[in-house]
Amino acid sequence: MTEATRYCTLPDPFPMRRGGQLHGARIAFETWGTLNPAADNAVLILTGMSPSAHAASHPDDPSPGWWDDIVGAGKPIDTRRWFVICVNSLGSCMGSTGPASIDPATGERYRLGFPELTLEDVAAAAHEVVRSLGIEKLRCVVGPSMGGMTALAHALNLPGASDHLMLISTAPHSLPFSIAIRSLQRELIRSDPAWNHGQYDDDSFPVTGMMLARKLGMTTYRSALEWRQRFARTRVPDNQRDPAPFSPEFAVESYLAYQAERFITRFDPNCYLYLSRAMDWFDVADYGGSVARGLARVRARSALVIGVETDLLFPIEQQEEIAEGLRDAGVSTHFADLPSIQGHDAFLVDTHRFGRVIGNYMASI
Repeated sequence: MTEATRYCTLPDPFPMRRGGQLHGARIAFETWGTLNPAADNAVLILTGMSPSAHAASHPDDPSPGWWDDIVGAGKPIDTRRWFVICVNSLGSCMGSTGPASIDPATGERYRLGFPELTLEDVAAAAHEVVRSLGIEKLRCVVGPSMGGMTALAHALNLPGASDHLMLISTAPHSLPFSIAIRSLQRELIRSDPAWNHGQYDDDSFPVTGMMLARKLGMTTYRSALEWRQRFARTRVPDNQRDPAPFSPEFAVESYLAYQAERFITRFDPNCYLYLSRAMDWFDVADYGGSVARGLARVRARSALVIGVETDLLFPIEQQEEIAEGLRDAGVSTHFADLPSIQGHDAFLVDTHRFGRVIGNYMASI
């Protein structure tokens, strides 16, 4: 089996929005489907904070992707029609250049020497992948969660680069609650003595800080209603409990621990810090003084904006604000308010409900 992930080398130097530049940087990406002769059937997927470029299974990598129910032949984003590109964000640790990568100037990991990262940088790097594939204009840019913010950054800085936009469970900027949660997550990581000002290694890794940050995040990715329906007050069986004082007693505690342990084996703490802060920094209002004036810069033919009523991190009114601003900008916009109980992560797990809306929109463009 060959490797499905490919790599695009960024222009050297690659300038960063808040100063500094990268040399020899690259972006990991995967593609599905076939680019047609006119090169006008390309769809770009920009991810949330932690996913890789492996959105769906691939002939060269049949392992399940993070959006397998949405991307593929006969699926809502149908790879029989569309040439789909998914990029791993600049600043991540899933193949793209980020704080965990080697700085060619020193031969050591960038760590906190990595330039300050913005979602505008992530969008610009993703666009270099598109250009490298010989695509002058995208049919659609798709962005869930952080990817939706990145899609907005792409639309604001590259007006007209895509005919259509799909913005899912995202926001024009982070609200105080979301900023507070991410700030606490970053503090938990930095407070772990093993973080050591970013100078950790595999033998001295901030396990506790990362686990606590992930647990805090997980509590906000779903809704209180789902937690109640899924776990109620179910307890861990006595024969499975750790006898240590204050060890997890409830099933929900064990679930959070399991999810945290899975996460820390695959994600770099410094990358987490950089991408988390980039989400807090992004603000459509930077492009004109208000969200409405910023969205007035968007030059797309149509947009689909999807929100979930139970999303704590990006409340439904934020998707309504985006939809209203795009309509005022002359973009034909459909807003879908979905009644999923699964909160912010609904686009990953309530794929039957999301798939219908996404499939209908993709069939219309």
